Amino acid sequence: MSAAAVDLIKLLFGVLGVLVLATAVGRVLREHIAPDRSNPGIENLNARIDAWWGMAALLGLAFLAGKTGVIVLFGFISFAALREVLTLTTKREADHWALFGAFFVVLPVQFWLVWDEWYGFYSIFVPVYAFLLLPVVSVLSGDTRDAFVRIAETQWALMICVYCVSHVPALLTLRIEGYEGREVLLIAWLVIVVQISDVLQYTWGKLLGRTKVAPTVSPSKTWEGLVGGVISASLIGTALYWITPFSPWQALGMALAVTAMGFFGGLVLSAIKRDRGVKDWGHLIAGHGGFIDRMDSVVFAAPIFFHLTRYFWSAV
Repeated sequence: MSAAAVDLIKLLFGVLGVLVLATAVGRVLREHIAPDRSNPGIENLNARIDAWWGMAALLGLAFLAGKTGVIVLFGFISFAALREVLTLTTKREADHWALFGAFFVVLPVQFWLVWDEWYGFYSIFVPVYAFLLLPVVSVLSGDTRDAFVRIAETQWALMICVYCVSHVPALLTLRIEGYEGREVLLIAWLVIVVQISDVLQYTWGKLLGRTKVAPTVSPSKTWEGLVGGVISASLIGTALYWITPFSPWQALGMALAVTAMGFFGGLVLSAIKRDRGVKDWGHLIAGHGGFIDRMDSVVFAAPIFFHLTRYFWSAV
């Protein structure tokens, strides 16, 4: 068995242990505080933990399936997220063909380019070609009502749901000297650090939070939660340096970058949800909302993480 496989198995068992512990804590809280399931906070916690079992299982299976499995999984996540976001945007009949192109041309082509490891094209396909050509499809209909809003919303949705999400499996295409065959661990590191940061920001905010970061955007986000969550998650990311090509100090710097970007990603998408008058983007994941609710931090962190890693550590 290769060293990469051994490290992946160790990591999966570590995640399994954390989930078992979290499940036990959630069940104990329910049993001793609200056995009749009358406490919404505890029920939400247990729903989130149950959902994490499913998400962890999907990620684990995709990792074990290799490159194609990971790309297919994130392609599906991208499709679901794009559907959630575009459902809340301004659209008219004139946009039908542009929407068809977004879902069934742009999205699969972007992930195929990642699978083909064609960096020169997948790095510009959405922000250049889709950005310029999809509006042409819409305006050829002759409908100019809300044209600027309709075009901008579709382009923004493609950027966050397709372009940014595709940079997660794109980590598999990096060629780092001395790290060959272990690239899937970069994905694991990114997802673990960013998602733990979300949890710890919420936890620190509940324990110590007093000063709101942007009360009109997301009243639950506090500076105390941000600082506590980012520092705690960054220390965890540093402790996991052994699954990355980074030294401990480099892992700390990368963790600080991705957790900060993850926070601001959640803040930006919270502002959009508030503008649209919704609490969640969707309801497909019990306790979490929709796919974009769970991926809002990752979509902002992934491209930054990918390009920092590529330019500073990649041999390509």
